[in-house]
Amino acid sequence: MRKIALAAAIALAASATAPAIAATAVEPPAQEWSFDGVFGTFDRNQLKRGFQVFREVCSACHSLKLVAFRNLKDPGGPEFTEAEAKAIAAGFQVPSLDDTGQPTTRDGILADHFPLVYPNDIAAHAANNGAAPPDLSLMAKARENGPDYIHAIMVGFHEAPEGFTVPEGAHYNEYMPGHVIAMAPPLKDGQVEYAEANVPRTVDQYGKDVAAFLMWAAEPKLEARHRLGMGVIIFLSLLSVLLFLSYRRVWRNIDH
Repeated sequence: MRKIALAAAIALAASATAPAIAATAVEPPAQEWSFDGVFGTFDRNQLKRGFQVFREVCSACHSLKLVAFRNLKDPGGPEFTEAEAKAIAAGFQVPSLDDTGQPTTRDGILADHFPLVYPNDIAAHAANNGAAPPDLSLMAKARENGPDYIHAIMVGFHEAPEGFTVPEGAHYNEYMPGHVIAMAPPLKDGQVEYAEANVPRTVDQYGKDVAAFLMWAAEPKLEARHRLGMGVIIFLSLLSVLLFLSYRRVWRNIDH
């Protein structure tokens, strides 16, 4: 698979289009997400599937530097067991130093963050035809309606319409601003084999699952924030009732 993966799709704009073709991106269609609304929660199985898509496809080019392996077992997230999280961490090589202080690598541990794919931006640009894949840690919050946008980019690759010029090495995506994107389509049907037999192995499903996972990565405390918000609303509602009753009692015999 070409090393121009998920996020050039999510972050890079168009560079050339034919004058007769509008360069405005199509509005991403709204999807139904379990985490929407004040009572929203993450679907644990979907987060695990989304992590699988990220690990098997996106992590070849995109980092997730703000997420630690221990977060994979935290409440409110994918909630892998500690043993599963340790096994995932051990599957990544992270930078370290040997006994002489020379740079080396070692198996990851729970305390480590996901390692960078490239050591620096220059290396990232050089490995991807000048289009450095961005880190995905906050991608779901970096765009309006981020999960919808990520899903749309994943399913938006098509042949360019007649009269539209796509630069050499780039690709057409109807949801990308300018419709031109540096990354090749990263997903295809049947590419990722899920353990759940009843879940479709389609680009549409892969896009939804990885979008949900990246939403959790960007806002891992979403469920706690929702619970806190509801608690505050309930408290303020009860307080308002008590204040109103107190007002009526204190001023009941006063003409005003």
